[in-house]
Amino acid sequence: MLRRSLSRIGFMFALLGALLVGTAGAQDFQKSYASGAGTSVAIANVSGNVHVTGYSGETISVAAYREGRDRDLVQVEDLSSGNQIKLRARYPNNCNCDASIRFEVRVPRSTRYKLGPLSTASGNVEVRDASGDVTVQTASGNVLIKDVSGAVNAQSASGDVNVEITRIEGAERMSFSTASGNVNVKLPDNPDADIHMSTASGSVRTDFPLDMDRRQYGPGASARGQLGNGTVRIRLSSASGDVTLSRM
Repeated sequence: MLRRSLSRIGFMFALLGALLVGTAGAQDFQKSYASGAGTSVAIANVSGNVHVTGYSGETISVAAYREGRDRDLVQVEDLSSGNQIKLRARYPNNCNCDASIRFEVRVPRSTRYKLGPLSTASGNVEVRDASGDVTVQTASGNVLIKDVSGAVNAQSASGDVNVEITRIEGAERMSFSTASGNVNVKLPDNPDADIHMSTASGSVRTDFPLDMDRRQYGPGASARGQLGNGTVRIRLSSASGDVTLSRM
């Protein structure tokens, strides 16, 4: 009985070891970069998600995980120099690959950065708990930006755009758009902003005192107005979907 129990325990440790080795092997790129005010982070992905999260550390850390049957065919190319961190996914020419790269980035939340462009052709882009100029793009996927202070621009060709800005800083113009999907933006209570919202096929809703224009015939709606001094131009649009602007 004892021998059988020991054998079972040994098997469990062997299985755990195999899982750990597999996890380590899947992490194909990991690097830390010095951070400071004015540092920029740009990532150009082809297939896979891009996630950026603020944390209490002092360096910018990037981990990239290759996934899919043909993952060994794709690489992460590091084009960084000085205070510019620039990474991109590299595929072989004419590669019909079953492969993607998932980028996980951590930035010190106490420092302002230029985060972007953060882009992927197929995948989701998320930025959480960070500050600075944020620019994100995806051709097919959702955008989520939450607990961010600064100037934000977000675009999806096919997917939802969800944004929560705790404080607007250093922005002259912000744009949130999708061709197919919903746009939901939350702003601080009293922004100094010139706002224009529109959808070609969907509804427009807002908590702010804007002039609404709903078409009498056919789909589509829009709203516009100036809040406070109207310092920042804010545009929200969807070609096919609902557009919502609300208070934090």
